[in-house]
Amino acid sequence: MNPSMKAAMPGTPVPVAHPWQDDLLAARAGDCLALERVLTRSRQDLRRYAEHHCVVNDVEDAVQESLFTASRKLADLRQLESFTSWLFRIVKRECNRMKRGWRQLRQEPLTEDIAGPCAQAPAGLASDLAAALESLPAHYREIILLRDVQGLTIGELADALGLTREASKARLHRARALAREYLQD
Repeated sequence: MNPSMKAAMPGTPVPVAHPWQDDLLAARAGDCLALERVLTRSRQDLRRYAEHHCVVNDVEDAVQESLFTASRKLADLRQLESFTSWLFRIVKRECNRMKRGWRQLRQEPLTEDIAGPCAQAPAGLASDLAAALESLPAHYREIILLRDVQGLTIGELADALGLTREASKARLHRARALAREYLQD
């Protein structure tokens, strides 16, 4: 029986398996044929997504580069369940990289939506955010830092904090709401 199909113990959350779980696991382990199947299945969805985020002439290039990046970095993906969203983030980054390249070539100013990770935050935003985090109780500050800075998944948060997944989601929601409330004042 497939390990992802085993019945969970009562009270234990059942992980949602990716539809191509077996191929993803095999591709991650180095199976070239499984990798080819996964990338072939992903290609059309990536292309559709890229059509909304890329300049028309860059769609195919962005998809190709994204598939190449995914094939090289699949072993680094911590949660196979997030494979699809991970691919979409890669293609969106690639589209933005291409837009930045064209704008720099034409010596046009870079807009905030494609400025990249090195773009400066608006003046005072960093200090406002730091103050908002500092104003939170320790347990709320901790969950925001674990999720939004360290990038832990909800399951990893639950394990790290000794909570259920539902309690982790609720605490994270409440912490973000308090931070938003602070920033709006």
